[in-house]
Amino acid sequence: MIETRADRIGRRDLLAGLVATTAASLIPSKALAAPTDVRLLDIAKRELDRMGNRIWVRDVVGMADFSLPSAEPRFFIANLVNGTVNRYYVTHGRGSDPQHDGWLKGFSNDPGSNATSRGAYLTRNYYTGKHGLSMRLSGLEADNNNAEDRAIVVHGADYANPDLIRTMGKLGRSEGCFAFPQTKLVEVIARMGPGRMIFADRLEGAGHA
Repeated sequence: MIETRADRIGRRDLLAGLVATTAASLIPSKALAAPTDVRLLDIAKRELDRMGNRIWVRDVVGMADFSLPSAEPRFFIANLVNGTVNRYYVTHGRGSDPQHDGWLKGFSNDPGSNATSRGAYLTRNYYTGKHGLSMRLSGLEADNNNAEDRAIVVHGADYANPDLIRTMGKLGRSEGCFAFPQTKLVEVIARMGPGRMIFADRLEGAGHA
């Protein structure tokens, strides 16, 4: 049977379609658009209510949406007093992304996992450590209650610099900490100062009662 030019073009189009379909299937199913400001404020209020009096200061809530890749600003500071939301880049743990493709694959609370843990955290005191200015966190849930033993904190890091996105397509990875660009660290911890809540999860998939 003689193959015509039309046959070759049709087969090429079919292969292109298969490649496109396969590529789309590799994108994590939880890869969603960032929630709107209204939705973020609703989530902040819901999670703050869920934590009750374990959160001492209730004007501002920080949220990390790990359904989004590290190439997008996915840490949100929701101001419940004036209704504004600020957005920042933040890393996830290397244990949550062993392929280092910029997507969080899963959470872990296990010591030595170098992974990100989900759940609500209480922000604690500022200190100067190996990463410079940092802020301690306490995990308030079964999914993150090893945070202090694992030294999961807020700090700045060169590998969180968004300039990396232009060259690598993603940020670097932490050992489970919330690492921010050095240029934004003071702003973040000033807004999120001691006694407030940081909530980390895949936000649209968080099904807490």
